[in-house]
Amino acid sequence: MGSGPARRVTIVDVARHAGVSTTAVSKVLRNAYGASAEMQAKVRSAIADLGYRPSTAARGMRGQTYTIGVTLPDFRNPFFADVLDGVTAALDGTDYVQMLSRCCNDEAAEARIHDAMIDRNMDGLLLIAPTGSRSHLERVARAVPTVVVGRHGTATSYDTVADDDFTGAGLVIAHLAALGHTRIAHIEHLETDPVRMQEMPNAIRAAGYRHAMNAHGLGEFIDIESTSYSREGGYVGAQRLLTRHPTAIFAGADIVAMGVLDALTEAGLSVPGDLSLAGYDNTMFAAFAPISLTTVDQAGHHIGSEAARLLLDRITNRNRPAAQVKLSPTLVTRRTTAAIPQ
Repeated sequence: MGSGPARRVTIVDVARHAGVSTTAVSKVLRNAYGASAEMQAKVRSAIADLGYRPSTAARGMRGQTYTIGVTLPDFRNPFFADVLDGVTAALDGTDYVQMLSRCCNDEAAEARIHDAMIDRNMDGLLLIAPTGSRSHLERVARAVPTVVVGRHGTATSYDTVADDDFTGAGLVIAHLAALGHTRIAHIEHLETDPVRMQEMPNAIRAAGYRHAMNAHGLGEFIDIESTSYSREGGYVGAQRLLTRHPTAIFAGADIVAMGVLDALTEAGLSVPGDLSLAGYDNTMFAAFAPISLTTVDQAGHHIGSEAARLLLDRITNRNRPAAQVKLSPTLVTRRTTAAIPQ
C-alpha cells in the first residue's frame, strides 16, 4: 500500500516539540505581548525543526492573513521595480508577504483585482499608480487598510505617497533653459478624465512643464505630445515632435525616453549633439554608460519603503487620520543634455 500525503504539521505539534502551551505558540506567531525571549526562541526553533507553516485560511478566520496585495499598471516599467524593492525591504523581518498583480491601466480590471484581494482577506493593499476613481479607492480603503502610491490629492480613508511631480518637471525645464534651449517639447501620458487629472503624476508633470516654460519666458514654445508612459509612447511621440524641430525633449518617464532614443537613432540624430533629452524616474538603466540619461530622481526605493511603513502602521492603527507624504525630487544631470551647439 502506498503512503498517503504527509500530515500537515499543526500548532499542537509545535507546542509539544517546544514544550510549551498552544497559547504560547499562538502568542509568538502573532508577536503578541507576553511572549518572553526564551519562549520565542523555543517556539521559533520548533517551527524551524518541524517545517511548520500556519494555515492562511485559519489565520484569515482569526482576522489576519499576513498577506499584502500590491498592484501596479505595468511590469515593464523599471521604476515600479524600484518601488517594489523598497516595499520588500520594509517588509523584511516581518511576517508579511506581498502578493503582486498587474492592472494594465484598465479601471474595470483593476477593480476586479482589488475586489479579489479583499475577498481573500488580505491584511492591506498597496496600490501603485492606480487608475480608479477617488470614490472607488475610498470604497476599497473602507474595506481594507490601503496606501496609494503616485496619486496626489487629499484622501480621507487611505494614505498616499507621491513625488512632487510639479517641482520635478520644473527642475528639468530650468536645466534645459540654462543650457540655452528654448524649443523644449514634452511627451506626456494621455489623461482624459478631468477629475483624475488633478491627481495623476503624468498630468501634474505636464502642468509643471507648462508653468516652468512660462516662468522662463518660453510660453510660445510649449509643445506637448500626448501618447503613453511606455517605450512605444516615446517612440511615437518623438516621431511626431521631430517634424516640429525641438532642440530638447523632456520625456515624462525614463521608459518614454528609451522610445525617444529609438526614434532619434532611426532618424540618424545624435544625443545631445542634435537634440538634448531628459527623462523622469532615475531608473537603473538611466545610469548605464551607453545611455547616461539626464533624469529626475524621485527615489523609487524610498517611496516603496515609506508606503509599506505607512501600510503596516495603518493595519495596526486603522482609525488614525489619513497621511499624505510628498517627497522632494532631485535632478541628476548626465550626458544626454548639453548646450545648443554654436
